[in-house]
Amino acid sequence: MSYADNMLDDSTNRSDQNSNAAIDAGVRIGHIHLKVADLERALRFYQGVLGFELIQRFGSSAAFLSAGGYHHHIGLNTWESAGGRPPAPGTTGLYHVAILYPTRAALGDALRRLEDAGIALDGAADHGVSEALYLHDPDGNGVELYWDRPQQQWPRDAQGELAMYTRPLNLSSLV
Repeated sequence: MSYADNMLDDSTNRSDQNSNAAIDAGVRIGHIHLKVADLERALRFYQGVLGFELIQRFGSSAAFLSAGGYHHHIGLNTWESAGGRPPAPGTTGLYHVAILYPTRAALGDALRRLEDAGIALDGAADHGVSEALYLHDPDGNGVELYWDRPQQQWPRDAQGELAMYTRPLNLSSLV
């Protein structure tokens, strides 16, 4: 049995003992850091198309980008990946990174930016709680761009439990 398997077995036992101990509601995902094959190409996508601001750069090997002046939301580097290929299908790794937009109008602006850059979507969906655009960055990393509906509008079943779904998203109404 591997170390990770042992840790999972131990955490399962601990979670049974602490099943009421939830993580602090203030915890957030702070940033992502992606290995990319070509830093300039990645910057053209994340900075040039999506509009993130370049905060700091380390020569030709790394860059940090942000929305609104934060130290960084996205880190990009070629430290172990310069000239590399995306992971092959059927391997583990990042499924997608989800970038949360504050409003539906801001998500509509993201769609316009993608269209202007000629970047095709892999899909678009209304999940009841959110509306989302799905695509891949130039390195093959999955990217979800989405906005959340206000919590009081989230779909619920007869028992009051969350009832998310996946339905087609009307893109023309988004722009």
